[in-house]
Formats: sequence, C-alpha cells, structure tokens
Amino acid sequence: MIETNRIEILNCEKVLRSGGILLYLTDTIWGIGCDATQEKAVNKIYRIKQRNPDSSFIVLIADEDQLSDYVENVPLVAYDLIRAVDKPLTIVYPEGKNVASNVIGKDGSLAIRIVKSEFCKELIRSFGKPIVSTSANVSGESNPTTFSSISPKIISEVDHIAIQANNPFMEVKQSRIIKIEKNGMFTVLRD
Repeated sequence: MIETNRIEILNCEKVLRSGGILLYLTDTIWGIGCDATQEKAVNKIYRIKQRNPDSSFIVLIADEDQLSDYVENVPLVAYDLIRAVDKPLTIVYPEGKNVASNVIGKDGSLAIRIVKSEFCKELIRSFGKPIVSTSANVSGESNPTTFSSISPKIISEVDHIAIQANNPFMEVKQSRIIKIEKNGMFTVLRD
C-alpha cells in the first residue's frame, strides 16, 4: 500500500474511534460515514444530512467473511449475488446484528455493501468494524459527483476529509440495491 494511504488510514481510524464523521470517496460516490457501532456517531450523520431517523443507512464491510458478524443467517443466495454482479452491490439482509440500533431498519434489516475500493477495504480491516456510508449531501439534494460539488455545509460539519492517493474509481455511480427476504427470495430496489 502507498505510504500516503497508510498514514491517511491511521488518521481516519483515529476519527472513527473518537465517534467522529469522515468525508471520503467510497467505491461508488463521495460519502460521509462513521463507526457503524456507535449510536451517537450515527445520530450526528442524521443531523448533518437532515435525514428522517426512520431511514436507515448502508454499512460497508471489507469482505464476505465479515457478513456473518453483522447478519443473522446469511442467505446462500447472497453469496451468489455478490459473485455474479459486476458493479457495486448493496444487499439488504433480513436480520442485522452487532451494529448501532439506529443503523438497522425498523423491520430489523441491515443494508451492507462489500467495498471494492482498496482504500476503504484497508480502512475497514484496520479499524476492525463496519463503517456507515451515505451520500455526502443533505437529504433530498443531488448526490455529489465530484469533491467540488459537495456542499460547503457538509464539509464544515465533518471531522475529517480522507485524502486518498491513486483512487481508481473515477466514474461516479450508485450501487445496485437488492433486498433479500428470509425465504431467500430477492427484489431489485435500485439497478
């Protein structure tokens, strides 16, 4: 890993451990995030985004091995979907666990994406916990496609802006979202 990224990962970890908010480029779009296990940190994101607390957030993990840490009974179809889809994929699982209660949906579900960005993977592995990921905008406004399109209000309210060297994800795109039911049936919520 490039030394610049290693130093930045340590900076981001420090912010996450203290309950702070990051502004960072994910494998999809510019996002804000925090430790997905800290309820107070998640509440800060709701406030910054001016988002209805009835809406839940996506959490990012580094690899498939972490799924069982945050999902009760991972449906087998999830592994097939993860391996078959060629673009970033968020899966809404029926029963989340081990994250802050305000990350889990009212129906008990949890939205998880296994990141493709090497920076995000290394950050999550080093941090040892999932990270909340939501677009770096006020709810209802358009998603920022470049750093310069992020609202100064959002920038002023985060605790740290992650500077990532050599990020290969130049094209901004949202992830596909698929919801899996307990019976293994699934529905595409966003393509």
